[in-house]
Amino acid sequence: MKLTTKIWTVVAGCLLLTACGIGETNTTYSRAQIGKQGKTSLGKIIAMTQIEIEGTNSTGALAGGVVGGAMGGVGGSAFGRGKGSDLMAIGGAAVGALAGAAIGSAAEQAATHDTAYEFLVQKGNTDTVISVVQTNELGLKEGDKVILVEIDGTTRIRQKY
Repeated sequence: MKLTTKIWTVVAGCLLLTACGIGETNTTYSRAQIGKQGKTSLGKIIAMTQIEIEGTNSTGALAGGVVGGAMGGVGGSAFGRGKGSDLMAIGGAAVGALAGAAIGSAAEQAATHDTAYEFLVQKGNTDTVISVVQTNELGLKEGDKVILVEIDGTTRIRQKY
């Protein structure tokens, strides 16, 4: 397999892994929360606002920098042998790493950006109002009576009743 084919395979793999970080929902739980007892309460949605969840920036820049550096090094070493080609390879790797990091970071942020809602929920028959940010697969709307589940400090609106 050619070196450039290997590099593009790595790029595609990095982008695929970056895209896998999307999709936190009201039914997404951490491994630590499995089997833990949660507190439930009843509430009523009194307001909701659509919000934007900013994308993450954790692995895209690193992966892009590594791939960019490798591609720059390959391009620089294509200029022959000797000190000049070594300098070109180092320079190409540095420029490639910077460009790859910028592109990788932007790709990760775009892939993990999402839309959700901030729900203001009045708990029971009290004056207590809480804010819960989550996605809206349940099609919730203002006025809906809901069941709230709290586990380890994370509250989710689980269903209408």
